Amino acid sequence: MRSRARVTNLGPRWRPLVAAVLTAAACAPAASQATPLFNERHVTFQNGDLKLAGYLYKPQGDGPFPAVLWNHGSEPDPGGSRQFDSVAAVFVPAGFVVFAPMRRGHSDSQGEYIRESIQQESSLHGQAAGLRLGVHLLETSQVDDQLAGLAFLKRQPFVDTTRLAVAGCSFGGIQTMFGATRHVGYRVAVPISPAALNWNSSPDLQDRLKNAASRIDIPVFLIQPAKDASLEPAKVLGPILTRRNAANQVKIFPAVGPEAQQAHCFGGAPGMHIWGPEAVAFIQAALK
Repeated sequence: MRSRARVTNLGPRWRPLVAAVLTAAACAPAASQATPLFNERHVTFQNGDLKLAGYLYKPQGDGPFPAVLWNHGSEPDPGGSRQFDSVAAVFVPAGFVVFAPMRRGHSDSQGEYIRESIQQESSLHGQAAGLRLGVHLLETSQVDDQLAGLAFLKRQPFVDTTRLAVAGCSFGGIQTMFGATRHVGYRVAVPISPAALNWNSSPDLQDRLKNAASRIDIPVFLIQPAKDASLEPAKVLGPILTRRNAANQVKIFPAVGPEAQQAHCFGGAPGMHIWGPEAVAFIQAALK
């Protein structure tokens, strides 16, 4: 688990969950306190001159296990939230290794944060130029960071490199789509809310994602919550995917449960239980 110093920086919506975890840890035997949740490890890896960081989780045992690479969104400090622990809670009990690499400028990964690059370009050359740069970075250096993380994951002796999945939400959903086109060993992809926040403001991004959807050769399960910022990704990319491959699926989840869990990315960690079982089942079927 994360250190207490990191936990105290979490926002208000995470504090009840954190309090419960800390209380449980305080009541557990000393040996249990020494065991990180889902064998969590904070790791570093290289992409060229950049030292990047990530969180690695695994089931008990030697494996080899199938693995899921999780792409985080555009938030500046994904490592400071409960996001990765919650993703691990979806996949590790089902027998998967989970690796969440943090792209450049996020949390303790070196490099310039993508939103700062976009803002700087916008201030110098206008909003349209900033949006174009953002799309370019998402499709180039950001994917390069993802694939550097994938290379690290493949080097782990407990990972079955023939059974690899990729998933993520928001910017991470975009990364999942772009990564799935690269023929790098992924066998299944689960993009969640890809570009839902940016769809209406960036025709260029729409075009790049349509192109990606038309080229992905592995099974894809594209999912969105009922009240996402835009449902156009599912409505537009869905038909392209299903025409491409009969194994592909697209689902807009029904509007049930807490309002926040019907919004973008299902509200993050609190809503992962909504999509988790179906994502696990889809990935397991694709990896057979």
